[in-house]
Amino acid sequence: MKRCFSPAGRDYWGGLILVMIGVAAVWRARSYEIGSLRRMGAGFMPAMLGVILAVCGAVLLVTAMGRQRDCSNAINPEWRGWACICLSVIIFALLCDYGGLAPATFACVFIAGLGDRENSVRDVLLLAAVITLAGIAVFWWGLGIVIPLFSRQTL
Repeated sequence: MKRCFSPAGRDYWGGLILVMIGVAAVWRARSYEIGSLRRMGAGFMPAMLGVILAVCGAVLLVTAMGRQRDCSNAINPEWRGWACICLSVIIFALLCDYGGLAPATFACVFIAGLGDRENSVRDVLLLAAVITLAGIAVFWWGLGIVIPLFSRQTL
């Protein structure tokens, strides 16, 4: 059997992973107080999100099992996108400590945006600027996150 990344194969493995993560979230949430709808405990949201994730994964898994794997329209993985997204998360974590929220958010969005080959540098710069301003408004001013906007620490 020829190995390929067909949509049915991706849906099957994606659904299986979603079910496993959902079950793990529900299992972990059991160690916290669940509470009720009127008085939610610390484990309520993780448990409910785990259930929703597992149900969505199960639906995806069942629909993928009913389809044939057709390798004629196989999809090659986009390694540039994967690399840019993973690198953007690492850069965000490093820059939050040493640069502050604003440069970390800008760099994270900019690097992740470069993962799409159809984006121009101008579009990615504009997107990064808008998302940075929105992130500052929501998280720093609105929610009062304690990460400084700009940090004086150096590497």
